[in-house]
Formats: sequence, C-alpha cells, structure tokens
Amino acid sequence: DKKHLVEMARKNAQESLARTLAESKEQTRLLKRVAEIFDLPEPPKRIEVYDNSHISGAYAVGAMIAAGNEGFLKKTYRKFNIRQSSTDDDFAMMREVLTRRFERLIGEDPQHISGLWPDLLLIDGGAGQVNKVVAVLSELGLGDIAVVGIAKGPDRNAGREHFFLPGRAPFSLPPDDPALYYLQRLRDEAHRFAIGAHRARRAKDIGQSRLDEIPGIGAKRKKALLHHFGSAKAV
Repeated sequence: DKKHLVEMARKNAQESLARTLAESKEQTRLLKRVAEIFDLPEPPKRIEVYDNSHISGAYAVGAMIAAGNEGFLKKTYRKFNIRQSSTDDDFAMMREVLTRRFERLIGEDPQHISGLWPDLLLIDGGAGQVNKVVAVLSELGLGDIAVVGIAKGPDRNAGREHFFLPGRAPFSLPPDDPALYYLQRLRDEAHRFAIGAHRARRAKDIGQSRLDEIPGIGAKRKKALLHHFGSAKAV
C-alpha cells in the first residue's frame, strides 16, 4: 500500500511538472511574439496593465496587474484608491496611479534590481491615451519603458482590436494570432481586477455611517443601535 501511494505521488508530480514546463514554453513563445509585434529589443520579462473603475468619478479605483514568463504575477497586483476630488477624467486618474506607482518604485529600487520594473505597459485606450502616458513616464525620467494602447474595434467588437504605439500607425492582428488572445486576456484581467477593487471600495463606503464618527461607538453597539432604531437618522 505504501509503495502504491509513493508511485501515485511520483506520477502526479511528473504530470504536474510536465504541465508546468509546457505552460512555461508556451508563455515564452507568446512573449517572443509580443516582442516581434511591438518591436521590443527582447521578450518582456514583466508586462504591467492598468485600468480604472468608477461611477461618474465616485469610488474611483485604479488597478495594476502584471504578467511574465510564469503567467499572471498575482502577488504583485496593486490597487490604488484615487485620492483626487470626484471627477470622471480617466486620464487624470491614470496620471495619479502611474505617478504613485513609479515614484514609489524609484524610491524603493532606484537600481532596478527587484524584478518589479516593467518592460512594457499595456493601456486600455488609443493614441491620445498612449501619448499622455508616455508624457507622464518622461516626466519621471522613465522614457525607456515601452507603452502600447489596446482599443476595441468598431462597436467595441472584441477580436478586432487596434494597437497604438508612439510614432506608428495603428494596426490590428490576424484573428488567429495567439498573441492577440494573450493580449486580450491581459486587458480583461486588468478590467476584472479593477472592477473587483471598485466594488469592494463602494461596499465599504456604503457600510459606513455617521455613527462611525461618534467616539465610543464600536461595531457591536453600532449594530445594536441600527437594529433598534432602524437607521442612523432615526438614532
């Protein structure tokens, strides 16, 4: 029985290793293709994708996801509660997020040895958005980071995305290009993460009330008061 368990464990380990190696090989191939498409000097070791989520400027959250040769790097995802006054200016939000992200990285790792510096930024947007992001990076002295915009085609039709790079005409990829699906996944993952962060912030803010401002009122007493009186206004 013990020998059988050991054999099962060995077989499972071999199959798991084979899957991991196959996924890594496929990821390497995709990153090489991304480098070809965007004229990068080498396959990117780290791609960062940014997105914002809000309701007419309320509960605004910026999100950053990252991916590399190992797939999605979920431990390095970051969310940013937008601090500026209520606005629906998406680029002003993006400027705040990028500035906070890279000013902190410059302070923590000026020598670029942490592995947390991106080789490529993927932005949901067209030429105007790309040019503004490039300007922010230049202001921070980071003009060597490649920036690419990805925008859905006519009628926001996924699968007909156009790509925007500084100094190049917009272009699209063949529908059967594996890199197109990969880049769509990156964009969609950033969108998913941004929406989740936005919903969490909205739920937290809605859960707060004027009772939270009263010294000595903790969560238990707040719950009892609301249960008895029905609302903060009634209290």
